[in-house]
Amino acid sequence: MTRKLQTAGAALAVALAMTGAAAAEFLPALVSYGPKYDQSFNEMAYLGADRFKKTYATRYLEIQIAAEAQKEQALRAMVRRGANMVIALGFAFRPAVETVAREFPAVKFAIIDSEAKGANVSSTLFRQEEGSFLVGMAAALKSESGKVGFIGAMDVPLIRSFGCGYAQGVKHVAKGTTIVRNTIGNTPAAFYDPGRGGEIARSQFDRGVDVIFAAAGPSSVGMMEQAKAGGRFFIGVDSNQNHLYPGTMLTSMVKRADNAVFAVMKAGREGRWRPGLQTLGLKEGGVDWALDSHNRALVTAKVEKRLNAARDDIVAGRLKVVDYRTHNRCPVAGS
Repeated sequence: MTRKLQTAGAALAVALAMTGAAAAEFLPALVSYGPKYDQSFNEMAYLGADRFKKTYATRYLEIQIAAEAQKEQALRAMVRRGANMVIALGFAFRPAVETVAREFPAVKFAIIDSEAKGANVSSTLFRQEEGSFLVGMAAALKSESGKVGFIGAMDVPLIRSFGCGYAQGVKHVAKGTTIVRNTIGNTPAAFYDPGRGGEIARSQFDRGVDVIFAAAGPSSVGMMEQAKAGGRFFIGVDSNQNHLYPGTMLTSMVKRADNAVFAVMKAGREGRWRPGLQTLGLKEGGVDWALDSHNRALVTAKVEKRLNAARDDIVAGRLKVVDYRTHNRCPVAGS
């Protein structure tokens, strides 16, 4: 009996040791382009990583790059530092993830906000057209001039999906509203040019636009400043930016990159991670519109009710929002 207990005890000790080792061995890494605290997409993603760190009393590796040429180098650096899951933030990382993932088949790779191919790669996309639809409704219902604006950082399918969803929401409640559209540049640097963003916003305001929605990352800061200076309205993106300029920020289209990063890290830690694609929309809590104390005075109870009713209809499938990326078109002309 004693020998059996000793054997069982030894087996338990080995199992516990193996469990502890497995937990200790899981080390995720986050790689981003541009600053960590950008008050937009990157910051939301890092909030998810920090939640993972706090929840499991563990750590993660991180690196922020400042040049396109550094993407592959940064991914490889995380693997060499011991990461066995490397998460890249943003569509610009897709080619780099596909290349480096092939070099390290035993390492798990993930990309947030894009789809990358690979046997050891998971991808998370957001149905941002659904959240953009709701803020498009808000813009049209708030506009007094009958002109609203959209500014994208680049003319790529991801950004077009924001603009197309926004346009569908505008036309859903005000078919006669004019939508003025512009882009900032042709490279990812366009996300980090608030000066140019401000110039374009001022030009739209001069043309009679009184509400602007932008999918342009930190470049939006210059647009917000122009909106405030001109007494116009602006709609934030990715994170809840309502607090930045209260009275100017009509609402924000929130993209929950924090939830996506936390879920990928958690799945990796628990051994549930699988390669492949997942999409997150209103139903999954991946996107939404933001209402809080900072914009409460700008959104009437009637408008809130209409937006939430549309939200419920989209979740239930009663209201369809076209995704530009899958249709390669937008039902609203010129979007």
